[in-house]
Amino acid sequence: MENQRNVILAMVLMAIMLVGWDLGMRYYYPQPAKPVAGAPAAAGAAAPGAPAPALKPTREGGLQAPGDVALEKQDLAQALAAGHRIPVDAPGLKGSINLLGGLVDDLTLVRHRETLDKNSAPVRLFSPAGTPAQHYAQVGWIGQNGVAAPGPDTLWQAEGAKLTPATPVTLKWTNPTGQTFAIRYAIDSDYMITVTQSVSNAGGAPVAVKPFALVNRTDRTASLDTWNVHSGPIAAFDGAVTFDNNYSDVKTAGTVSPAGSANWIGFTDIYWLSALIPDTANGAAQPKGDFRNVGGDIFRADLIYPVATIAPGQTAAQTVRLFAGAKENNVLEAYEKQGATNLSLSIDWGWFRWFEKPIFWLLDALFRAVHNFGLAIILLTVIVRGIMFPVAQRQFASMAAMRAIQPKLKVIQERFKDDKQKQQQEIMALYKAEGVNPLAGCLPIFLQIPVFFALYKVLVLTIEMRHQPFYLWIKDLSAPDPLHVLNLFGLLPFTPPAFLAIGVLAILLGITMWAQFKLQPAAMDPAQQQVMALMPWMMMFVMAPFAAGLLIYWITSNLLTIAQQKYLYSKHPQLKAQADKDQLDIDRVAAREQKTTPRKPKTR
Repeated sequence: MENQRNVILAMVLMAIMLVGWDLGMRYYYPQPAKPVAGAPAAAGAAAPGAPAPALKPTREGGLQAPGDVALEKQDLAQALAAGHRIPVDAPGLKGSINLLGGLVDDLTLVRHRETLDKNSAPVRLFSPAGTPAQHYAQVGWIGQNGVAAPGPDTLWQAEGAKLTPATPVTLKWTNPTGQTFAIRYAIDSDYMITVTQSVSNAGGAPVAVKPFALVNRTDRTASLDTWNVHSGPIAAFDGAVTFDNNYSDVKTAGTVSPAGSANWIGFTDIYWLSALIPDTANGAAQPKGDFRNVGGDIFRADLIYPVATIAPGQTAAQTVRLFAGAKENNVLEAYEKQGATNLSLSIDWGWFRWFEKPIFWLLDALFRAVHNFGLAIILLTVIVRGIMFPVAQRQFASMAAMRAIQPKLKVIQERFKDDKQKQQQEIMALYKAEGVNPLAGCLPIFLQIPVFFALYKVLVLTIEMRHQPFYLWIKDLSAPDPLHVLNLFGLLPFTPPAFLAIGVLAILLGITMWAQFKLQPAAMDPAQQQVMALMPWMMMFVMAPFAAGLLIYWITSNLLTIAQQKYLYSKHPQLKAQADKDQLDIDRVAAREQKTTPRKPKTR
């Protein structure tokens, strides 16, 4: 009866874990709302100008309400067709600069697509002001003491027909009192736009202006902000990258001003970043950085410079760089070498980046060698298991020692079968006398936990893993297995709930874990045996919603462990014989106990 209670308790705990895991995965992998095909505005969608319904963000972000999606398409087409734009054409970015207000408000990422379909549109990062996906950057000035400065309705004159890495573009505007304001844009082959803003004073008296730079965006397109992956306001002040504030914090406070000097400031999603990086070299002015909620779902990251006084015949200038793109680790690290302090830490590696980044570097190097991230994960697993092979040998030695004392353990269990406390004391004394550590067999599992967690973070965080295929049906290693048993691998038109969405990889994981456990020393306690027998299938359910790449790692690790154990058993056949004998004895004892257990009489 005690064993049965233990098993029931274990099953209840497993059920609680599965339900809790389902809720957690629904939070972490929410699905976007699906618009109704052919409907201009789906039923229940927000009317133009009305607040959009609150929908949970997805991992990658983007508009979720069908009405927002339709309105964005319409507004974007109108904004881009209005003219007065300078094209942007670079290897990493394409789009345009709006001469009305001098805004960088139309940017798409050439190297990244919205969906797995290679013919889908490139990811759009910046959208014009007033569209549902509003996201743009602006530099400008605030005139002091009545000085006329360009504003949002200023139509700039452009020198240059197209912004490319070889052809910078300069915007100019002159006020009635003789001050000429200029904005020079230069772009590289990745995601950096260098902006130099200057004021030349041709008037007869000194003038004062206050330069600024900002990124303005809505949080309606934000990606999901979770406990282990930050999405929202982000900045580096005095070299320290802060993830402390999310959109709700800024909305509650109105304005958040981190302490220290701003190295860069902006907004991050899981994969995308828009940030301003002031040039503070050679005695350049130090701007103040802050985050603001400017109404509703609109937020701003500001760099506000000290007031600059320009004497007649003089020019004052400052430079700020605008990063607008994907958080590709190699690109971010290259910009760090160019003075963007700790920009690569905009990838939320967390406290264990000292271990996670080497795993990523190794995985990336393997990918460059084999050109398939799934194969790279398998090779990474082989390397990890190879490094741990000496540990596996120690584990096997521990198993041998446990096998050797099995007869003594059986004697103790028989002698003290009615006194569990005394039985445990005697068993621990036996372990100490024989120099056996029963937990030594768990050491390889504990050593794999950091690798497992690092790979988990790499799959969740890094843009390099996004939309990376393996073979057959695995088209995205960073997403869960898309084929589920309950809908006959996609043949039936429904998606099972997360805790029942068991895919092929999850089944393979359960089978390989079961086979691995069968080679381990069997527990003497029947209740422990039953729990261990359930463990592979419980893990099958728990791991099913994880990224496919993570399951490939674990399946490969299980197969290698099985191969190692079989190899070591082949070197020590007496241990395999002893293991089979022990299992047979345990099965006989369990059968005998089951026969001798008295049944309660039925009552009416």
